[in-house]
Amino acid sequence: MDAVITYVDGNDPVWRQDYLKYVGDSILTKRFRDWATLKYLLRGIETNMPFIRNVYLVVSHRSQVPEWVDMENLRVVLHSDFIPQEYLPTFNSNAIEMHLHRIPGLDEEFLYFNDDMFPVAPCRETDFFRDGKSVIYFSRHYLASGMYKKICRNSDRLARKILGMPEKCWFVRPQHICSPMQKSESEKVYSKAGEWIGRSSTRIRTEDNCTQYLFLDYLYYSGKAISEKLSNKHFSVFTASAGSLVRFIVNPSRNLVCINDVHVGQKRYEKLRAAVLDAFERRFPEKSRFEL
Repeated sequence: MDAVITYVDGNDPVWRQDYLKYVGDSILTKRFRDWATLKYLLRGIETNMPFIRNVYLVVSHRSQVPEWVDMENLRVVLHSDFIPQEYLPTFNSNAIEMHLHRIPGLDEEFLYFNDDMFPVAPCRETDFFRDGKSVIYFSRHYLASGMYKKICRNSDRLARKILGMPEKCWFVRPQHICSPMQKSESEKVYSKAGEWIGRSSTRIRTEDNCTQYLFLDYLYYSGKAISEKLSNKHFSVFTASAGSLVRFIVNPSRNLVCINDVHVGQKRYEKLRAAVLDAFERRFPEKSRFEL
């Protein structure tokens, strides 16, 4: 199987120029700032996921690629390589996710990572795919308060609609961790969801969007997913202490971790960032094949 990572460096002047030109608003720091942890995600994949064949790094511009990346081993993919031109440029992760399965050369089975998700302990292929099915836990929700939950509900409703199923008063949401995706099944959904694909391919995130959960929900309702919890820990930098982050990274009790960025002051951000980088360097001190 392959791995796909979406990445953005909000400090890149080329990216910032485009954002200000097409969006015009001030840049949302928590969504686009770079914690400099990408190399540790790659080291984690190489160390703990030896079954991964190719790793694709998805970026908007070549200027987004860090200088330390070995371009011969890491497959860099630009948005323009797989997203229709009519939707570009986009600064909306939902728009990017709707088209990931179109990446040229991508394997049938692939793991999709946000750049805040890390494999910190040894994983097996069967943790993510088993008997031709994706493995990830789906929780049930009744209230859709806030944009994120509304987008999750949109995804659930569209998956049901594609399968000819009635709406329910509840919706499912997959675990917030790397997603085990099936290319051929994503293609089926994509071919039947043209209107919604367009509504989800906006410049910035809106309540009308779907997320890549659409593809996972489709797998769930069509019997092609196993609802089983992946071994993961979720941290929000709003509540997590530097000590708790360091302890987990250095001595993890789960296989995967998501360190979710939220709006925090600059001083706290710098403190947590320094602690996280130090802990990851202790956990993964050796360069991966993806680094020069």
